[in-house]
Amino acid sequence: MAWIVSTFGTETFRRGVFCNSCKSLLSKKRSTFFILKLNRCTMNLTDASLSNMTERAKKGLIQHKKEAFWFYRFLSIVYDTIVNPFHWTVEMRDTSLKQAELVSRDLKVLDAGGGTGFTTEGIVQYVDAHNITLLDQSPHQMAKAKKKPKLSSVNFVEGDAENLPFPSNSFDRYISAGSIEYWPEPQRGISEAYRVLRCGGVATVIGPVRATHWFSRFWCDLWMLFPTEEEYRYWFQKAGFEDIRVSYIGPAAYKGIREHGLIMGLTISGKKPVNGPSEPVCRLGPMQESLSSPYTWQQKLLFPFRWLLGCIAGFYYFLLPFFIMFYAAVFMRDRPTKDSQTRV
Repeated sequence: MAWIVSTFGTETFRRGVFCNSCKSLLSKKRSTFFILKLNRCTMNLTDASLSNMTERAKKGLIQHKKEAFWFYRFLSIVYDTIVNPFHWTVEMRDTSLKQAELVSRDLKVLDAGGGTGFTTEGIVQYVDAHNITLLDQSPHQMAKAKKKPKLSSVNFVEGDAENLPFPSNSFDRYISAGSIEYWPEPQRGISEAYRVLRCGGVATVIGPVRATHWFSRFWCDLWMLFPTEEEYRYWFQKAGFEDIRVSYIGPAAYKGIREHGLIMGLTISGKKPVNGPSEPVCRLGPMQESLSSPYTWQQKLLFPFRWLLGCIAGFYYFLLPFFIMFYAAVFMRDRPTKDSQTRV
């Protein structure tokens, strides 16, 4: 027998991963979080669903390197002011970093897609700053991080999370928060995380979860990559990680509301069992996109329209927290505010 902690209304439940008997049990539950005692055959159904998954063909408008670069060219100005307070709070960050197993100040840590350094500020609580490398493709984001006193000794590298400029087996920990949603090839990025880790190293990725509400799902899919839990697990397993753990996070003010998707809603971690590169890297072929690759005239013509429409979709998620917090405060006053549960 195995215990699984789940959340009502998640993509896992809606996509029918559980057997019919489990669904009937789920439908009787009214609380936000619940614990199910599932037998081994149900666990095997989940494993089978992962093995049959394929890469998502359609990408969000900002799930491209050049679009993301210019998106952050402007968002970096107000990122710490309007994004973190509503989507990636200090409490959420500290909860997620516990899963990264930062057990020594001497660990070599890579913060991939570290942006303005908000997550890095959490890492320096556990690891000496000179042992941390912050990588990001946006110089505008990193310029903000470099101004933060706590990060004065951090190593800053401008680079691509899907093509890390480091030798294999270089780091003890890999952390990436709020970056995977902009990767055109998430499997390549996760495989690169595997490659640069040493044997026994832990990779931790914090990112969005896809909306189940039809209206919000339209906007999140239009904007960028909002993966399901199954997709996260698939990428980690395919890269070669073991001991994979998943936990759900969310702003306390949301009181567990998740159907509209979350920009930072899930933390997944896995351990590298042996030294060396991830085997799938050898089969992924050349990168689909590079920030330095020239655009064709057709791409140049379409770029401003794609970028503007993607920004409009992102603006929906700027407004959404106000609606959710108002709804939660008025109609869900008695619901607990804690929104963090772990699954294995």
